[in-house]
Amino acid sequence: MHTLRISTVSKLARKAAAPILVGLLSFGGMTATAAANDAAKVDSVVGTWFVKAPDAPFTHHMFVFNADGTMQQANPDAGNPDNSDSDGKGIWARKDGKILGKFVEVTADRKTAKFVSWGEITYEIDVAGDALTGTATARFYDENNKLLRGPFPTPLDGKRVTLP
Repeated sequence: MHTLRISTVSKLARKAAAPILVGLLSFGGMTATAAANDAAKVDSVVGTWFVKAPDAPFTHHMFVFNADGTMQQANPDAGNPDNSDSDGKGIWARKDGKILGKFVEVTADRKTAKFVSWGEITYEIDVAGDALTGTATARFYDENNKLLRGPFPTPLDGKRVTLP
């Protein structure tokens, strides 16, 4: 008789759990679908770009725009004979159809290895397929945030890095 009760309770528990399990599986499916739809809405700027800035000390750059609104900029360190600069790290956002953002880099004197300045480069760009165009403006500050040099504007012209 004791066994009969356990088996009856077990059957009732399974019957009660079935709708809950179906509901959880359905919710999981909806969540996966929502995540897939969000992934499909990635901004057109997201990706890796080869960018020319003709008025910069070194004209060729790599930009990487991440879906989370962060970005990185890099160019050869040897591009500037006097100063060494770090990779740029920054942010971006889409506003009124344009990409607005900025990145920051730190510069050091090649001879003394001492801090020279930090640079803030702001930009506004348009993306059309695998092409990027816009403008950037660089300003450089001392360690007390006093403007040392700039503004230095330059056009930007870029191409997306794609697979063959």
